[in-house]
Amino acid sequence: MTRNQLFKRVAAAAITACCALPATTAWGQAYPSRQIKLVVPFSPGGLPDTVARILSTRLQESLGQPVIVENKPGGSGAIAAATITQSPADGYTFLVTDGSSLAIAPLISKSITFDTERDFTPVSLIGTAPLFLAVNSKVPAKNLDEFIALAKSKPGAMNYGSAGNGSIHHLTAEAMKQGLGIFITHIPYRGSGTSVPAMVGGDVEMVFASPPSLMGFVKNGQARLLAINSPKRSQLAPEVPALSERIKGFDFAFNVAMLAKAGTPPDVVQRVSTEVAKIVKRPDVIDQLAVAGVEAVGGTPAQLARALKDEAGRVTAAAKHANLRPD
Repeated sequence: MTRNQLFKRVAAAAITACCALPATTAWGQAYPSRQIKLVVPFSPGGLPDTVARILSTRLQESLGQPVIVENKPGGSGAIAAATITQSPADGYTFLVTDGSSLAIAPLISKSITFDTERDFTPVSLIGTAPLFLAVNSKVPAKNLDEFIALAKSKPGAMNYGSAGNGSIHHLTAEAMKQGLGIFITHIPYRGSGTSVPAMVGGDVEMVFASPPSLMGFVKNGQARLLAINSPKRSQLAPEVPALSERIKGFDFAFNVAMLAKAGTPPDVVQRVSTEVAKIVKRPDVIDQLAVAGVEAVGGTPAQLARALKDEAGRVTAAAKHANLRPD
């Protein structure tokens, strides 16, 4: 064997050995060696919280360490963000949130100091969560075409409820109005917990809301689904058309993401991302996420980075059209 052949063989063996090594922290410890925390910027019961709790039990099994969920609501996500940025970049504290909140926060609050690209590193695109356009069953529109015709026949006479100024529900509706050339008056509420009942009760004609908020009313005939804000029809309700079928490129389904503090070791990020991808592709987890209104993805850090960038662009454009100003 020549010296060159020997060198190549030794180099190949070294690369193989390195790839087989477990992820390590900045201090050289095998990862993970202690409890991991998933921080959620919302109160218990919301969609990111539900997703985090679905993940936590499975991650605990696959990583062999306790995984807890910690809710840090308030400040348009600033409190949760601070929890991450003030923690060591060691892979033991992660943020589980929706991409729309990250994009919208600086658009509605001057007090926001975190920057998603600067302060966080993407870990996994867990899934996407579409919103459905729903109308009260008494609205004389049985499908999307009839709804558009009705709105155009009496501009401004119809109202839509949202989960609040600057919410993804609000910006989806504003983008839809612009894309379809219709005018419907915006009535902001404090969350879908009040906007959906307002639609069902007839105080407003329509809302955009998540499947769990709507399906009970749809099943008992109090509401009707007319469209979905994702780029294609959803397996959650394949008979409902996507708005992209009428508005080219329309996509306001929000991303459900896991992020870590910037500077977290790449091998740790990759380890967790790989585990999350395995988890969300399990049939039982796919079913659980679907009940929560989430379509599982399990995307890589690079996929999440692209998705968040694209989402921020769409949200910012819609906010400009809606004349949204930071307080």
